[in-house]
Amino acid sequence: MGEIGEIMHLARSGRLIVKLNASSAGIRAGELLIDGSGKRVGKVIELIGPVSAPYASVIPMTDRTSRLVGSKVFSGGFVKTSRSQGKGSGRYKGRQRR
Repeated sequence: MGEIGEIMHLARSGRLIVKLNASSAGIRAGELLIDGSGKRVGKVIELIGPVSAPYASVIPMTDRTSRLVGSKVFSGGFVKTSRSQGKGSGRYKGRQRR
C-alpha cells in the first residue's frame, strides 16, 4: 500500500482532483483510494493531464470531501463486483419476434 498522491482540489462537479506521484504509474480507472487510516476516499474515474505530471479524477465515497483537500491518499485495490445476468447481458432468452 504505497502513497499514490495528494488531493489538490474539489471540483464543481463534486469530484476530487488528485495529483499523482511519479511512483503511481500503475494506477488505473476503477481503483479505490483510501486515506491514511484505511477509510475509503473514492474511486478513480479517469486519468487526466500529461504523462509526466498526471492527475486523477475521483468520485468521492464520503461526505467529508472538503476536509480531504491536502491529504495523502493510498491505493486500496479494486472494487469486487459480481457479474449477474441482467437485462442486456448474454444471449437473448425467449422467443424472437419479427
